[in-house]
Amino acid sequence: MGIFSRTRDIFAANMGDLLDKAEDPARMIRMIILEMEETLVEVRAGAARTIADQKEMRRHVGKLRMLEDNWTEKAELALSKGREDLAKAALVEKQKAIDLRERLESEIATLAETLGVAEGDIAKLQVKLRDARTRQSSIQSRIETATTRARVFESYAGERAKDAFSRFDILERRADMAEGHADALNLGGEPKTLEEEIAELKSSEKVDAALEAMKARAAGKDA
Repeated sequence: MGIFSRTRDIFAANMGDLLDKAEDPARMIRMIILEMEETLVEVRAGAARTIADQKEMRRHVGKLRMLEDNWTEKAELALSKGREDLAKAALVEKQKAIDLRERLESEIATLAETLGVAEGDIAKLQVKLRDARTRQSSIQSRIETATTRARVFESYAGERAKDAFSRFDILERRADMAEGHADALNLGGEPKTLEEEIAELKSSEKVDAALEAMKARAAGKDA
């Protein structure tokens, strides 16, 4: 009966409320599943013992029925021989067998009721167990997803990410300084050589000649 009482406690338990109060839902649901599995094993073992007891009692009932018939035959034989006293004594023994058989049959009926309750408990426990295992899978998946999200967040917004980006800023600043230094070296430039100045004059003359030719063509068109 202790097993059945514990089974009722499991049936009455609201798993959602248990998980809401748990600091570690994954650990809590593992404990619930373990408790259910242990209880299921015990209920099945109890049911097996009940079935075995029923079979043994039914065998005794069969033997008692045969004993009843045997005492009936003995009573009839004694009566046919004029031994009413022996016939009465045989009927007394027959009644004892009848009384014992009826008690056994009553116990068999009680065991049948107990077995029916156990069968219902087993079915309900299996449903609860499936629900718990489904929730366990869901909770585990949610925990893994949350862990992954936390890692992703840490990779772009956490302290380590901030440190990494701050180092990038330092490197970019160093690159800016290097480029600035190179640009500063070119400020003012070096004095041009004689050849460079003459080449620039020739280039300027060509540009001027091209400009004058363009003006002349434009004037001819206007005339």
